[in-house]
Amino acid sequence: MISLTDSQTLLPGSCCFSPGDLLLSCIALWDFSVFVIGQILQTPPLFMCTEIGMGLTGFGVFFLFFGMILFFDKALLAIGNILFVAGLSFVIGLERTFRFFFQKHKMKATSFFLGGVLVVLIGWPIVGVVLEIYGFFLLFRGFFPVVVGFIRRIPVLGSILNLPFISAYVDKAGESNTMV
Repeated sequence: MISLTDSQTLLPGSCCFSPGDLLLSCIALWDFSVFVIGQILQTPPLFMCTEIGMGLTGFGVFFLFFGMILFFDKALLAIGNILFVAGLSFVIGLERTFRFFFQKHKMKATSFFLGGVLVVLIGWPIVGVVLEIYGFFLLFRGFFPVVVGFIRRIPVLGSILNLPFISAYVDKAGESNTMV
């Protein structure tokens, strides 16, 4: 606190701060700047990573689909593959992604899926997409019963899946005894 008595007057060009007050204000400024920098560089919240991952995965699926529509365009398929894998990593986390892909009983599926990605990046899109699709079905076959159950609850799609000639195939795809 700075207080002036009646006998003290401030001359032009003189400072009314003591060295201790100057030191305290420098420390306060330092603390504030460290706080602000910490808030800026702080890792984003979990929901933000999930939202980013969903966006990347969605764009990846879009580019894969668009690349197949345009007669297996190498560039679109490569971008789609990279975005899909990156989005999956953002959604479930990097460590869980590695644990998911590199489980001992999923090594065959992982090798087909990632091998297909590599083959697409090398420049053989049709062979790569076939390998990827086979690896994708092997990797995610434990999720198919959940997906079929969810789609059956959607009003229009559920009635389509319950048609007699479609229902047999959907029931077969929905029956999976392999856990994820």
